[in-house]
Amino acid sequence: MNFRRILVYYRIPIAIGLFALGFLLGFKVTWWIAWIPFLISILMVVAYFMVGPMTLIQGYMESGDMEGAQKLLKKVKFPNLLYKPIRSSYYMLQANFSTIGEDLDSAEAQLRKGLESGMPEKEYEGTAYLQLGAIAQKKGNTREAFEHLKKAVQIGLPDADNLATAYLQLSSICIQRRDFRNAKIYFNKAKSSKATNVQVVEQIKEMSKYIARIPG
Repeated sequence: MNFRRILVYYRIPIAIGLFALGFLLGFKVTWWIAWIPFLISILMVVAYFMVGPMTLIQGYMESGDMEGAQKLLKKVKFPNLLYKPIRSSYYMLQANFSTIGEDLDSAEAQLRKGLESGMPEKEYEGTAYLQLGAIAQKKGNTREAFEHLKKAVQIGLPDADNLATAYLQLSSICIQRRDFRNAKIYFNKAKSSKATNVQVVEQIKEMSKYIARIPG
């Protein structure tokens, strides 16, 4: 465990130790020096509540250690006290793990909390609505899914693959509604997004066969 992880994992015990050191320095040496450990102690307590262990999450995600990332998220005891952009990232990650576990209700609730917290960038907000659309579609609520997906593309998405996915889902809903004109429009937008993800490209190929059979 490196020094940074030790600081993050043991902020409160270290803060208590520094606070005690401050009193020791104050009584044994001088109060002019004691303020330094006091200040560091206060900053560590503030970081514990407002940042939590979230600064370590990226390392776990990049290494593919999803289990480690989940364990780290569980260390956040007071998510409502997290700094707003960090809080939204926390809820987005929780929603992703809930979706993987097929707990759609929890995923939806966490995404909404993330949106309420305020996303740091528009692309993240668009991604949240894309996920809400996918969840609503899985639940069979196509009207709500359509609204969320339209909002996702209006706000903006981080890459071509997400954009193509949103348009494919919109096209699919239009097909269910027998709105073939808009189904073709959304499908053409999916194609023009120039997705590179293998699965998304394959979905476009499969849907193109169906779209080709639609009259008009």
